[in-house]
Amino acid sequence: MNDNKQEKNINDNTKDEKKPCSKRKIILFDLDSTLIDCEVIDELGRLNNVEKEVEQITKDAMDGKLEFEQALEKRVQLLKGLSEKQILEFLESIQLMNGAKETLFKLKENGYITGVVSGGFTFATERIKDVLNLDYQFANELVYKDGKLTGEVIKNVSSKLAKGEILTKIAEKENIDLKDTVVVGDGANDISMFNIAGLGIAFCAKPILKDRADYCIDEKDLSNILKILKIE
Repeated sequence: MNDNKQEKNINDNTKDEKKPCSKRKIILFDLDSTLIDCEVIDELGRLNNVEKEVEQITKDAMDGKLEFEQALEKRVQLLKGLSEKQILEFLESIQLMNGAKETLFKLKENGYITGVVSGGFTFATERIKDVLNLDYQFANELVYKDGKLTGEVIKNVSSKLAKGEILTKIAEKENIDLKDTVVVGDGANDISMFNIAGLGIAFCAKPILKDRADYCIDEKDLSNILKILKIE
Protein backbone atom coordinates (compact mmCIF):
# COMPACT_ATOMS: atom_id res chain seq x y z
CA MET A 1 0.00 0.00 0.00
CA ASN A 2 1.11 3.54 -0.77
CA ASP A 3 1.51 5.42 2.51
CA ASN A 4 0.89 8.71 0.68
CA LYS A 5 -2.57 7.64 -0.40
CA GLN A 6 -5.14 9.87 1.28
CA GLU A 7 -8.49 8.73 2.59
CA LYS A 8 -11.41 10.29 0.71
CA ASN A 9 -14.85 10.97 2.06
CA ILE A 10 -17.81 10.62 -0.30
CA ASN A 11 -17.91 14.42 -0.60
CA ASP A 12 -14.22 14.67 -1.51
CA ASN A 13 -13.76 15.76 -5.12
CA THR A 14 -10.06 14.89 -5.24
CA LYS A 15 -9.14 13.17 -8.49
CA ASP A 16 -7.72 9.67 -8.23
CA GLU A 17 -6.60 6.91 -10.59
CA LYS A 18 -9.52 4.79 -9.38
CA LYS A 19 -12.24 7.24 -10.30
CA PRO A 20 -15.67 5.54 -10.31
CA CYS A 21 -17.03 4.93 -13.79
CA SER A 22 -20.05 3.26 -15.35
CA LYS A 23 -17.88 0.45 -16.77
CA ARG A 24 -17.67 -1.46 -13.47
CA LYS A 25 -20.12 -4.31 -13.48
CA ILE A 26 -19.38 -6.47 -10.40
CA ILE A 27 -19.96 -5.37 -6.82
CA LEU A 28 -19.38 -7.57 -3.78
CA PHE A 29 -20.53 -6.73 -0.27
CA ASP A 30 -19.57 -7.96 3.16
CA LEU A 31 -22.62 -9.02 5.18
CA ASP A 32 -22.30 -8.09 8.84
CA SER A 33 -22.64 -4.36 9.59
CA THR A 34 -22.69 -3.76 5.83
CA LEU A 35 -25.72 -5.33 4.12
CA ILE A 36 -27.30 -5.99 7.51
CA ASP A 37 -27.30 -3.85 10.63
CA CYS A 38 -25.76 -6.32 13.07
CA GLU A 39 -22.93 -8.81 13.60
CA VAL A 40 -24.60 -12.21 13.27
CA ILE A 41 -22.09 -14.16 15.32
CA ASP A 42 -22.28 -11.64 18.16
CA GLU A 43 -26.07 -12.00 18.21
CA LEU A 44 -25.76 -15.79 18.29
CA GLY A 45 -23.35 -15.38 21.20
CA ARG A 46 -26.03 -13.40 23.02
CA LEU A 47 -28.52 -16.21 22.46
CA ASN A 48 -26.05 -18.69 23.96
CA ASN A 49 -25.10 -16.43 26.89
CA VAL A 50 -21.51 -15.94 25.68
CA GLU A 51 -22.04 -12.47 24.27
CA LYS A 52 -19.02 -10.73 25.83
CA GLU A 53 -16.58 -13.50 24.92
CA VAL A 54 -17.74 -13.61 21.30
CA GLU A 55 -17.81 -9.83 20.90
CA GLN A 56 -14.23 -9.49 22.14
CA ILE A 57 -12.98 -12.11 19.68
CA THR A 58 -14.93 -10.42 16.86
CA LYS A 59 -13.41 -7.05 17.73
CA ASP A 60 -9.89 -8.45 17.78
CA ALA A 61 -10.44 -10.10 14.39
CA MET A 62 -11.95 -7.03 12.73
CA ASP A 63 -9.15 -4.84 14.10
CA GLY A 64 -6.61 -7.24 12.65
CA LYS A 65 -5.26 -8.36 16.04
CA LEU A 66 -6.29 -12.00 15.55
CA GLU A 67 -6.20 -14.21 12.47
CA PHE A 68 -9.74 -14.54 11.21
CA GLU A 69 -9.65 -18.33 10.82
CA GLN A 70 -8.60 -18.73 14.44
CA ALA A 71 -11.22 -16.23 15.57
CA LEU A 72 -13.93 -18.06 13.64
CA GLU A 73 -13.11 -21.40 15.28
CA LYS A 74 -13.01 -19.89 18.77
CA ARG A 75 -16.37 -18.17 18.38
CA VAL A 76 -18.17 -21.13 16.83
CA GLN A 77 -16.97 -23.35 19.69
CA LEU A 78 -18.68 -20.93 22.06
CA LEU A 79 -21.96 -21.44 20.19
CA LYS A 80 -22.07 -25.18 20.84
CA GLY A 81 -25.51 -26.33 21.96
CA LEU A 82 -27.46 -23.50 20.33
CA SER A 83 -30.55 -24.96 18.69
CA GLU A 84 -31.48 -24.69 15.04
CA LYS A 85 -34.87 -23.38 16.14
CA GLN A 86 -33.23 -20.47 17.99
CA ILE A 87 -31.14 -19.64 14.94
CA LEU A 88 -34.11 -19.68 12.58
CA GLU A 89 -36.06 -17.42 14.95
CA PHE A 90 -33.11 -15.03 15.04
CA LEU A 91 -32.94 -15.07 11.25
CA GLU A 92 -36.44 -13.59 11.12
CA SER A 93 -35.29 -10.63 13.20
CA ILE A 94 -32.31 -9.58 11.06
CA GLN A 95 -32.64 -6.01 9.81
CA LEU A 96 -31.21 -4.81 6.50
CA MET A 97 -28.83 -1.87 6.61
CA ASN A 98 -30.50 1.45 5.89
CA GLY A 99 -30.61 2.00 2.13
CA ALA A 100 -29.80 -1.61 1.22
CA LYS A 101 -32.93 -2.37 -0.82
CA GLU A 102 -32.80 0.90 -2.76
CA THR A 103 -29.08 0.51 -3.43
CA LEU A 104 -29.23 -3.07 -4.66
CA PHE A 105 -32.24 -2.31 -6.85
CA LYS A 106 -30.39 0.56 -8.49
CA LEU A 107 -27.22 -1.46 -8.94
CA LYS A 108 -29.12 -4.29 -10.64
CA GLU A 109 -30.98 -1.75 -12.76
CA ASN A 110 -27.61 -0.43 -13.93
CA GLY A 111 -26.32 -3.84 -14.90
CA TYR A 112 -24.18 -4.75 -11.91
CA ILE A 113 -23.57 -8.38 -10.97
CA THR A 114 -24.05 -8.43 -7.21
CA GLY A 115 -22.96 -10.68 -4.38
CA VAL A 116 -22.34 -11.10 -0.68
CA VAL A 117 -19.16 -12.72 0.63
CA SER A 118 -19.04 -13.21 4.37
CA GLY A 119 -16.89 -14.72 7.06
CA GLY A 120 -20.23 -15.44 8.72
CA PHE A 121 -22.71 -18.16 7.90
CA THR A 122 -24.75 -19.42 4.97
CA PHE A 123 -28.06 -19.41 6.88
CA ALA A 124 -27.83 -15.61 6.81
CA THR A 125 -26.21 -15.03 3.40
CA GLU A 126 -28.70 -17.30 1.64
CA ARG A 127 -31.57 -15.36 3.17
CA ILE A 128 -30.09 -11.98 2.23
CA LYS A 129 -29.32 -13.22 -1.29
CA ASP A 130 -33.02 -14.00 -1.73
CA VAL A 131 -34.26 -10.78 -0.13
CA LEU A 132 -31.96 -8.51 -2.19
CA ASN A 133 -31.97 -10.60 -5.39
CA LEU A 134 -28.18 -11.04 -5.34
CA ASP A 135 -26.35 -13.16 -7.91
CA TYR A 136 -23.82 -14.75 -5.54
CA GLN A 137 -23.42 -15.67 -1.89
CA PHE A 138 -20.43 -17.19 -0.09
CA ALA A 139 -20.04 -17.93 3.62
CA ASN A 140 -19.16 -20.62 6.16
CA GLU A 141 -21.53 -23.41 7.20
CA LEU A 142 -22.48 -24.24 10.76
CA VAL A 143 -22.60 -27.94 11.67
CA TYR A 144 -25.66 -29.40 13.42
CA LYS A 145 -26.31 -32.70 15.15
CA ASP A 146 -29.71 -33.59 16.55
CA GLY A 147 -30.90 -30.05 15.89
CA LYS A 148 -28.10 -28.33 17.82
CA LEU A 149 -24.77 -26.74 16.92
CA THR A 150 -21.78 -29.01 17.45
CA GLY A 151 -19.28 -26.17 17.80
CA GLU A 152 -17.79 -27.05 14.40
CA VAL A 153 -17.84 -25.10 11.14
CA ILE A 154 -17.24 -25.88 7.47
CA LYS A 155 -14.80 -23.15 6.52
CA ASN A 156 -15.44 -21.69 3.06
CA VAL A 157 -14.50 -18.07 3.82
CA SER A 158 -12.04 -18.25 6.67
CA SER A 159 -8.52 -17.38 5.50
CA LYS A 160 -7.28 -13.81 5.17
CA LEU A 161 -7.10 -14.27 1.38
CA ALA A 162 -10.50 -15.93 0.94
CA LYS A 163 -12.53 -12.91 -0.14
CA GLY A 164 -9.95 -11.84 -2.71
CA GLU A 165 -9.88 -15.37 -4.14
CA ILE A 166 -13.67 -15.42 -4.40
CA LEU A 167 -13.74 -12.04 -6.15
CA THR A 168 -11.15 -13.31 -8.63
CA LYS A 169 -13.19 -16.47 -9.36
CA ILE A 170 -16.39 -14.50 -9.94
CA ALA A 171 -14.62 -12.04 -12.23
CA GLU A 172 -13.14 -14.92 -14.25
CA LYS A 173 -16.50 -16.67 -14.48
CA GLU A 174 -18.25 -13.49 -15.62
CA ASN A 175 -15.34 -12.55 -17.93
CA ILE A 176 -14.94 -9.16 -16.25
CA ASP A 177 -11.60 -7.50 -15.54
CA LEU A 178 -10.79 -6.95 -11.85
CA LYS A 179 -10.37 -3.24 -12.54
CA ASP A 180 -14.10 -3.22 -13.29
CA THR A 181 -15.10 -4.48 -9.85
CA VAL A 182 -16.26 -2.73 -6.69
CA VAL A 183 -16.09 -4.08 -3.13
CA VAL A 184 -17.76 -2.83 0.06
CA GLY A 185 -16.83 -3.89 3.58
CA ASP A 186 -15.89 -2.85 7.08
CA GLY A 187 -13.17 -5.05 8.59
CA ALA A 188 -9.77 -6.68 8.29
CA ASN A 189 -11.04 -9.81 6.54
CA ASP A 190 -12.14 -7.60 3.61
CA ILE A 191 -8.58 -6.45 2.89
CA SER A 192 -7.77 -9.18 0.35
CA MET A 193 -10.63 -8.14 -1.94
CA PHE A 194 -9.85 -4.43 -1.41
CA ASN A 195 -6.28 -5.10 -2.55
CA ILE A 196 -7.35 -6.37 -5.97
CA ALA A 197 -10.68 -4.68 -6.75
CA GLY A 198 -10.95 -1.71 -9.05
CA LEU A 199 -12.65 0.31 -6.32
CA GLY A 200 -12.84 -0.27 -2.57
CA ILE A 201 -15.49 1.42 -0.42
CA ALA A 202 -15.07 1.24 3.36
CA PHE A 203 -18.49 1.35 5.03
CA CYS A 204 -18.49 2.51 8.67
CA ALA A 205 -15.22 0.62 8.75
CA LYS A 206 -12.36 -0.13 11.10
CA PRO A 207 -9.22 2.02 10.62
CA ILE A 208 -7.26 -0.95 9.22
CA LEU A 209 -9.65 -1.13 6.24
CA LYS A 210 -10.10 2.62 5.80
CA ASP A 211 -6.36 2.83 5.15
CA ARG A 212 -6.83 0.61 2.09
CA ALA A 213 -10.03 2.15 0.77
CA ASP A 214 -10.57 4.51 -2.14
CA TYR A 215 -13.67 5.97 -0.50
CA CYS A 216 -14.99 5.92 3.05
CA ILE A 217 -18.64 6.18 4.10
CA ASP A 218 -19.12 6.95 7.78
CA GLU A 219 -22.93 7.22 7.75
CA LYS A 220 -25.01 4.05 8.15
CA ASP A 221 -26.77 4.47 4.82
CA LEU A 222 -25.77 2.25 1.89
CA SER A 223 -27.38 4.58 -0.63
CA ASN A 224 -24.25 6.74 -0.32
CA ILE A 225 -22.60 4.11 -2.53
CA LEU A 226 -24.80 5.30 -5.40
CA LYS A 227 -23.29 8.79 -5.09
CA ILE A 228 -19.77 7.38 -5.38
CA LEU A 229 -20.72 5.30 -8.43
CA LYS A 230 -22.65 8.24 -9.91
CA ILE A 231 -25.87 6.27 -10.14
CA GLU A 232 -29.10 8.25 -9.85
